[in-house]
Amino acid sequence: MAIRAGVRLSARILIVDDHLAARTTIRSLLDWHSFQVCGDAKSGKEAIEKVIELKPDIVLLDVNMPVMNGIQTAYEIRRIAPSTKIVFFTVHDSPQFVSAMHVFSNAFVSKSAAGTELIPTLNRLAGITGGKPPDRSTKSPRAAA
Repeated sequence: MAIRAGVRLSARILIVDDHLAARTTIRSLLDWHSFQVCGDAKSGKEAIEKVIELKPDIVLLDVNMPVMNGIQTAYEIRRIAPSTKIVFFTVHDSPQFVSAMHVFSNAFVSKSAAGTELIPTLNRLAGITGGKPPDRSTKSPRAAA
């Protein structure tokens, strides 16, 4: 998280998912809540390149991806950028899976719980506490989720 002229900026987030619709929806949700999305990637290989190039604070990482899955990607991110926080964001939510993934990640959010758990999880990892999101009463929050 960057501090510029005494003002704390939101964490820089890289979105990694092989589905364009998922990346677009997540970006909209994060934009809605004033997070700084520094980029996105459609594969684990591309994610590693973007981590090196963009130096995000947090990587929001899908598990199911072709060629290099999220677990392999998380392992590589830990190796090349150990201070980068990783949030697994996936359809898998069995207790055994969630427990196993904590070895590779800082947090886990099921895609089915994105509307209620993603923003609080990112706020916690970014060190943002107690702040209310900006008033966006002209738009429906569900439209972005």
